Amino acid sequence: MAKRLNALSPEQVQFFADHGYLHLKGVFSPTETDRLAEELDWQIGTWANASPGWSGGWRQVYMDPETEKASKLVALHDLHRYSRAWCDAVCHPPLAGAVADLIGPNVELHHTTLHAKPPQTGHPFPMHQDWAFYKHVGQRFVDCLVHLDDTNDTNGCIRILDGSHRNGSLAHVESNPDGSACTPHLPTDAWRLDDTVPVPASRGDVVIFHYHAVHGSRINQTDRVRRMVRIGYRDPENVQFAGQSKGRPGLMVWGRRPRSEGQQVFPTTI
Repeated sequence: MAKRLNALSPEQVQFFADHGYLHLKGVFSPTETDRLAEELDWQIGTWANASPGWSGGWRQVYMDPETEKASKLVALHDLHRYSRAWCDAVCHPPLAGAVADLIGPNVELHHTTLHAKPPQTGHPFPMHQDWAFYKHVGQRFVDCLVHLDDTNDTNGCIRILDGSHRNGSLAHVESNPDGSACTPHLPTDAWRLDDTVPVPASRGDVVIFHYHAVHGSRINQTDRVRRMVRIGYRDPENVQFAGQSKGRPGLMVWGRRPRSEGQQVFPTTI
């Protein structure tokens, strides 16, 4: 008997299995997207920070010296803790149901992260796997890019190495030649952005990709900011052993949290 799906077609599930990503159009309506964009702009103005972005030797490969010096990334973690609209967004049934079709039937929110690329010098991203930032033991983890602006290669849409999720977790560069720590990324001589497939999308669309899928993006070359929010979801039984939000339970957005033998309830104090 075929598995009953919540939001996707069998063809979409198979496409994700084959390619490691899936572009979903119109997940959020224009009205919903307007609300999310308004709340996002408020968060950017009130809570977010601008920084030089990711560190590492990849910067000299992706950017000339002048651009590298000026490049900025506007970022904020856990948007759902600052705005009701984004709390609603992570539980949005068409999105949560689609994720359940891919990793379900139980789906736990792991994180939300803002990535806004400012005009002209908005931060590119080197080739990497998101797994390197929140390491788990299993396969059942996807990231979802909620688009608040139309994206293309000119303003830095995601570019994915087709089928690379099948390679599993890869060793990343995590230190500079002098031994100091840098942001995880794959070696630039072995992993090239030109080998990837661009996945342009419209505002309100969502691009879902496996956290083992190798990807990156180009710099924002336009005169407008490019706003995007990443939402990470996992099977609650996929154990995390390192990285962002380790040990922190998330909201169950679909299904239930199974209980293993001897597992304690979550504490009510920090």
